[in-house]
Parts: sequence; structure tokens; C-alpha cells
Amino acid sequence: MKEHTYTITDPVGIHARPAGLLIKELSRFSSAVTISRGTDSCDGKKLLALMKLRVKQGETIVIKAEGPDEDALIEAAAAFLSAHL
Repeated sequence: MKEHTYTITDPVGIHARPAGLLIKELSRFSSAVTISRGTDSCDGKKLLALMKLRVKQGETIVIKAEGPDEDALIEAAAAFLSAHL
């Protein structure tokens, strides 16, 4: 299992447009992915579940991946988050 921790810098937090793009990016991989904020977590490939986390600016999320391409998934997630959120 690999994981990446990231603090959201976007003033609006994780909102619909980047959330959809993040889900699209993560769905390219076969590994299972979980996104957590505090004690709440969701399937990292489900848009509505991610939106329910209501991640705001300054909050930290943890992305965990487990599977055959977990390294590539975490790299892609880290790059996406740095570029968009």
C-alpha cells in the first residue's frame, strides 16, 4: 500500500470541476484507491463520495492506493493535486 498526503491550497477546496478531473485521472488505474479527510474516507473513484467529504482550503487529505499499479497511481495523484488543487 502506498499513500500520499496533500494539503488543499485551492481557495474553494475540492469542488466539482477538479473533483471530476481527479476521479477521471485515478480511474485510469486498476489499483483500489481511498481518499481520507480526518476520520472520513471514500472510494477515490466515486465523484459523489469525494464531494461528500467537503474538503476545504487548508485541510489535508490522504490518498491511499493498493494494487498492481499503486506506485503510478500515487505519482499521478500527487502531480494532479499539485497542479490543480
